[in-house]
Amino acid sequence: MTKHALLSASSAARWLACTPSARATENIPDKGSPYAAEGSLAHAIAELKLRKYFTEGIGPRTFSNRLKKLKEDPQYFHEGAPTYQDEMLRYTDEYLDYVKCVSMEYKEKPYIAIEKKVDFHSFVPDGFGTADCILIGGEVMNIIDFKYGKGVPVSAIRNAQMMLYALGALLEYGIIYPIKTVKLSIVQPRIDNVSTWEMYADDLMDWGENVVKPKAQLAYEGEGEFTPGEHCKFCKLKGNCRARAEKAFSMIIQAEKPPATLTPEELADALEKADMLAAWAKDVQEYSLTAILDGGEIPGWKAVHGRSVRRFIDTAAAFSAIIESGVEEAMLYERKPLTLAAIEKVMGKKAFADVAGTFIETPPGKPTLVPESDKREAIKGITAEEAFANI
Repeated sequence: MTKHALLSASSAARWLACTPSARATENIPDKGSPYAAEGSLAHAIAELKLRKYFTEGIGPRTFSNRLKKLKEDPQYFHEGAPTYQDEMLRYTDEYLDYVKCVSMEYKEKPYIAIEKKVDFHSFVPDGFGTADCILIGGEVMNIIDFKYGKGVPVSAIRNAQMMLYALGALLEYGIIYPIKTVKLSIVQPRIDNVSTWEMYADDLMDWGENVVKPKAQLAYEGEGEFTPGEHCKFCKLKGNCRARAEKAFSMIIQAEKPPATLTPEELADALEKADMLAAWAKDVQEYSLTAILDGGEIPGWKAVHGRSVRRFIDTAAAFSAIIESGVEEAMLYERKPLTLAAIEKVMGKKAFADVAGTFIETPPGKPTLVPESDKREAIKGITAEEAFANI
């Protein structure tokens, strides 16, 4: 097995939907980001906390020393800068609390595996991955995944990554425990997102055999058709994919008798296409800029420096010189309160709620347009007739 599986669980949503994308992207290097380094460090801290609580032999001093080493470990830096933030301790505590609650749902102390390597090569060639936390007791197995991102809420419902982890765990532990129910949970504390979904173990095995296995074989061989969709978001080929470009170019609104304005049905179609086109255009621009900066050429286009903003080379030295020139130090600073979110970050959620909770309100947010599948409650519009009905 290679260090990184070609058909990894984390990219399963993509290669299950677009089978040739796995081979097409295997030699494209991953580009590091501060978010990836930050997420890796948060996971390492979360693992340490789970081992401290559930595993004997990690005392306060050992824990403190290991935490210090994690903070200073260069592998969790990005471009030489540390990614550790104090809030990681609070968010990993929330993850630990969730795992504790799940463990207490069992009648007896469950078996627990932390950062467990799971092997699902019976369904996926060379398939393996690492599950953040596995708990098993009686007929129930819990697979819990910690997500540190704060962008889009991740759902556990039919989550291919989680289901592959569960398949690997079921293959290993199913001969020891009479597992009948599999529960999948995603804990995303930075945006208060906890998603849970459960399925029968037999249904999971059926999915592995009849859905995953044939798709994985196609993906491993680089066969099948390129299929653009939501899964393109994390694909390394997204800015230069011909299938995606062809789909974007084909998105033309058509009407049998073009009126002066679009019908509601045409507007709905346009909105759906606009999101895809905007994302595709942004990815094409980013890919092209990188290609040019790497020495390539794109006819008719070039890279230039954007708007520049002046900045101090040494702020402290500059301020010192300005003050010596006669300017009052108070004139160089402005006093303004921290935002609500920033204060909560300093105090911690519980302390903040206890002290300032009665002074907080949550007014409705600015109206925004989303697909009908969005879980938020719809705003009921008021027609002119309804507004003037009682006048």
